[in-house]
Amino acid sequence: MQVYLVGGAVRDQLLGLTANGNAANSSTDNDWVVVGATPEEMLRRGFVAVGNDFPVFLHPKTKEEYALARTERKVGHGYTGFACYFDPSVSLEEDLMRRDLTINAIAKNQAGELIDPYGGARDLEQKILRHVSPAFVEDPLRVLRVARFAAKFAPLGFRIADETMLLMQQMVANGELGHLTPERVWQEWHKSLQSAAPEQFLRVLRDCGALAVVLPEIDALFGVPQPEKWHPEIDTGIHTLLVAQQAARLTLSPEIRFTAQVHDLGKGVTPPAEWPSHKRHCQTGLALIRTLCERVRVPNEYRDLALIVCAQHSNIHRAGELRPDTMVKLFDAIDVWRKPERLDGLLLSCEADHAGRLGLEHAPYPQADWVRGAHQAAANVAVSEIVAAGFKGPAIRDELRAQRVQAVAKYLTLIRS
Repeated sequence: MQVYLVGGAVRDQLLGLTANGNAANSSTDNDWVVVGATPEEMLRRGFVAVGNDFPVFLHPKTKEEYALARTERKVGHGYTGFACYFDPSVSLEEDLMRRDLTINAIAKNQAGELIDPYGGARDLEQKILRHVSPAFVEDPLRVLRVARFAAKFAPLGFRIADETMLLMQQMVANGELGHLTPERVWQEWHKSLQSAAPEQFLRVLRDCGALAVVLPEIDALFGVPQPEKWHPEIDTGIHTLLVAQQAARLTLSPEIRFTAQVHDLGKGVTPPAEWPSHKRHCQTGLALIRTLCERVRVPNEYRDLALIVCAQHSNIHRAGELRPDTMVKLFDAIDVWRKPERLDGLLLSCEADHAGRLGLEHAPYPQADWVRGAHQAAANVAVSEIVAAGFKGPAIRDELRAQRVQAVAKYLTLIRS
């Protein structure tokens, strides 16, 4: 029985990434492969079986995963259409061959020596994402995984090997991505939102043709023009990538990063006769967001913030022009009184949208401060004083709103003078 550290832990060690040194990029889990053992032997040693499709065990003390070396054979469609074979005779090299990328097919033995039969260390040095074997095409999930690794390692200068991109394009053309489940699409998308360069995930999927299959609402934005006066980049798809990049600069929140990527979906359905104007996109985008979130099983909190940003981002951009009662209506619409964190999410998303324009990445965005100030002014109105003044029932609500509008009006007069 021989035990090897494999996968992301070895890769990140070779890259010099550690959980403490670079949490955004590092692998925090150790995965182990066991060669020459049987499930019965693992159980006798105190390991706990957790795998259903193939033998995976938890270490009795560390609780880290130990998997028996295995090979896989394609027997159906999609990423689940595999028959796994595990036996003490399966070698480490055979186990590593079934992995997606060479940089993930490196092992380290207990003496600290590398086993690298497919050139993963060389590709790490050259910063290349390259498939291990032609069997790469058998698993459509690998297209999304490569896109995610491109997002994860973009700051380090990694690129996808030309031959790997060609295989990804062939997989899309052959219809393999149609067999992906919504849960796995969201899982990879969500991981990319936590990466250093989330926009790279979308860019790679676009380059290989997969974006039109898994996220067609976002793919539809490319080639759609916007007014050059406000958007020097013109193309709405390019704008979306720029906004995603700015959101990653501004916040680590995956929810806000998600809204950055879907805030303009309505522009993808604007009739060409109306281009480059998109006057109704804040309304038309709502249904598209709901459809996308339902299809891909996006969590409700992500969907809800995305709907708020889609509906209100134009109002926030025009904060300097809004009437006091409109500002309070906006606060009511997003239920900021009970969920004040929604305002922060909205304003950060709008700041990313503002900065996500070619050449305007560092343009000031005072609107965020104006809206925060208006909200604070309205929030300072005390309901207890209204009740003490003798208001009752629905009259309390009406007076509260009237005083909030007055407070916002006073604040806006002050900052606009």
